[in-house]
Amino acid sequence: MRLPIAVKNRIDYYAGKLENPALRELYVNCCASTIETAVRKCADGTYFVLTGDIPAMWLRDSSAQVNHYLTVANDPEVAEIIEGVIRRQLMYIEIDSYANAFNIEPNGEGHKEDLPKINDWVFERKYEVDSLCYPLRLLYLYWKKTGKTGIIKEKLPAVMRIILNQWRIEQRHGEFSPYYFIRMEGGTELDDFPNGGRGADVAYTGMTWSAFRPSDDGCVYGYLTASEMFAVVTLGYAAEMLRSACGDTDLAAECDALRNEIDAGIKNYCIVNHEKYGRIYACETDGYGNYSMIDDANVPSLLSIPYIGYASADDEIYKNTRRFLLSEDNPYYYSGKYAKGVGSPHTPPNYVWHLALVMQGLTSTDAEEKRELLGIIASTDAGKRHLHEGFNVDNPYEYTREWFTWPEALFAEFVERCIDEGVI
Repeated sequence: MRLPIAVKNRIDYYAGKLENPALRELYVNCCASTIETAVRKCADGTYFVLTGDIPAMWLRDSSAQVNHYLTVANDPEVAEIIEGVIRRQLMYIEIDSYANAFNIEPNGEGHKEDLPKINDWVFERKYEVDSLCYPLRLLYLYWKKTGKTGIIKEKLPAVMRIILNQWRIEQRHGEFSPYYFIRMEGGTELDDFPNGGRGADVAYTGMTWSAFRPSDDGCVYGYLTASEMFAVVTLGYAAEMLRSACGDTDLAAECDALRNEIDAGIKNYCIVNHEKYGRIYACETDGYGNYSMIDDANVPSLLSIPYIGYASADDEIYKNTRRFLLSEDNPYYYSGKYAKGVGSPHTPPNYVWHLALVMQGLTSTDAEEKRELLGIIASTDAGKRHLHEGFNVDNPYEYTREWFTWPEALFAEFVERCIDEGVI
């Protein structure tokens, strides 16, 4: 669709600050990409956002895909798009709060053979805690930018009751949860769940169980630390919105109570003593003393902790964790001829993710590291002047996802921050 004038003017402003032609062209394409290629206005006035080369709307991706437009959200055209995206997201949560991706209409497209049988609106039903966090974050940031409370008053109390109920049920997944997932066709080992699709056993910790990571890969253990952190942050956002815009102090108090329970679980179960790096966060745990010591290349991730607002970049445990993640001790950290950074079991060995490189930059406190990352990203786009999912560190012309606007939106945010901070 056509780019709003406010977005175009912002792109022109920042592009004018970039001296490197390759970086400038990449920024321009990335900043415009979501609206120009992925946004579809629906008959009900809401907006559907394609994740890219997969014909569905992810709750997570769609939030991140429009997040960089919040800077101009006071413009009526931009506000209409962002508000339309939020309204569609909240509609989807009310349809199926366990689903991660949805169709533009109830056409039955998607993973039809998955069990249990999915609603015709649902493209995929991989339950991920972050899928419920992202729309809350987008709504909160939209409110903070514009002061508009219409959606909050109309929709937030009902949606929060759904989310709170689900997250409480999943605090005791083995006892109370109705959720299971079995992929009957076209799956990989990362889609396979033990115990008849219900996942490995977990202990009660106060945290809330997640079936899948933001990469859509199955969790080995049920408590995904970064997603728990994101839940803590967004429960705080929800409580603030409910009190301020709705005057619903009771529901806000429920958000605060669950927030405190999950946060206590993180502090009690997700920190491990590493012999080399000291106290660091584990990627996952089951509450029984088992841990996964990697990171997801998507967001939320352990690398993204300051970005999602759980702790500052100067937090000692975060700094220790970051040193581990950006080292050869992380089994999914790859270094090659053209790049070094965090990869994923979701993509082949020696593939680094543009998302992870951008997030490394967004959470860095080192100007030189940021400049280095800008150069790596701009030189590994396979000459497309668009970003991808993962790429081979020894040959960036080997990559996954031809059309993937999430890393592009995040990259536009990174470039603008670097300019604002005087890094470039």
